[in-house]
Amino acid sequence: MPGVTVKDVNQQEFVRALAAFLKKEGFAHRPALAHPPPVLSRPRFPPASTARHLYLRGGAGVGSMATVYGGRQRRGVRPSHFSRGSGSVARRVLQALEGLKMVEKDQDGQVLAGRKLTPQGQRDLDRIAGQV
Repeated sequence: MPGVTVKDVNQQEFVRALAAFLKKEGFAHRPALAHPPPVLSRPRFPPASTARHLYLRGGAGVGSMATVYGGRQRRGVRPSHFSRGSGSVARRVLQALEGLKMVEKDQDGQVLAGRKLTPQGQRDLDRIAGQV
């Protein structure tokens, strides 16, 4: 379908289609960690939703991705509070997306401004959105 972008399709269907595409490209769904952090179970498709997040909001770094994938910390009888997600998982997902040439480091002058989608990555996401 011509002219369809990621913003035009249902986000859940798009993330599932992108996860299938990444799996076909050889992307590991879960990073192999010696000691998996306990917050790894929050997002179901973290690489696909990370790519979608970068498409919609532009430059984002490891810290902002850890905040996005954070959630409620249940503390028993005490009130719940927000807890950030694991930075190591966010970093490994971004590094793996860099390996697929979907994401690149964004240099804003001399200051590193996080990561952004490459033109090839944006083209892939738009193509997948057209198929959904």
